[in-house]
Amino acid sequence: MEPLVIIPTYNECENIQRLLPIILTLPTRFDILIIDDASPDGTGAVAEALAQEWAGRVHVLHREAKLGLGSAYVMGFRYAVSHGYDLIFQMDADFQHDPADLERFVASARTTDVVIGSRYIAGGSTIEWSAFRRAISQGGALYTRTLLGLPYHDVTTGYRCYHRHILEQLDLDNVTTTGFGFQVEMLYRCHQLGARIVELPIVFHRRRLGQSKMNSDIFMEAMALVWRLRRDAGQRPPTALGAPSR
Repeated sequence: MEPLVIIPTYNECENIQRLLPIILTLPTRFDILIIDDASPDGTGAVAEALAQEWAGRVHVLHREAKLGLGSAYVMGFRYAVSHGYDLIFQMDADFQHDPADLERFVASARTTDVVIGSRYIAGGSTIEWSAFRRAISQGGALYTRTLLGLPYHDVTTGYRCYHRHILEQLDLDNVTTTGFGFQVEMLYRCHQLGARIVELPIVFHRRRLGQSKMNSDIFMEAMALVWRLRRDAGQRPPTALGAPSR
């Protein structure tokens, strides 16, 4: 299976210099796609230098402005499908997701369609979170699970792996969320499709460098998204998952 790790970036130049060599020297041969939103700190130029150093394994797409996490991943998914990658990963650039876990994702993906890294099952945890932040995150997850009827514990996790045939059968044109609600929308659409989805315990680490992109507007967008998905579900006929492409 040919794996591609998609990493959207905005002002992550210091992090990607450290992160990419770790991924590229793991036992499994991972390719990497950086999608940079015109970072003013020079992340795009750093990514291009890494692409030259690791020719054929690091690829870079540049966008003209900060256009949002969701649209970056949709662009990455289209790239992965068109270039024939079998396993498509999404992860953060800031070391909150442990790159060593990629190997565990690959092993788990052999028997399922989608693997999501879960902070809220046995073996998963968050590092250096306040009790308030943990309560907000878990409360939001419970709210989303209840309204959308999802059986998964961590519905907003951004550390994931999709098989290509799942992305091929999703209508990516209808995935419109630009912020962190994108994670909820993708999980919900995969669930509706009938995908086999497994939660893999992960430890969510503190950001090493740079600043978090989370803010109140992103949180409110995600809360409103849940009601939109619930409304839309009653207007669409159910879909069925087709056979994986070979």
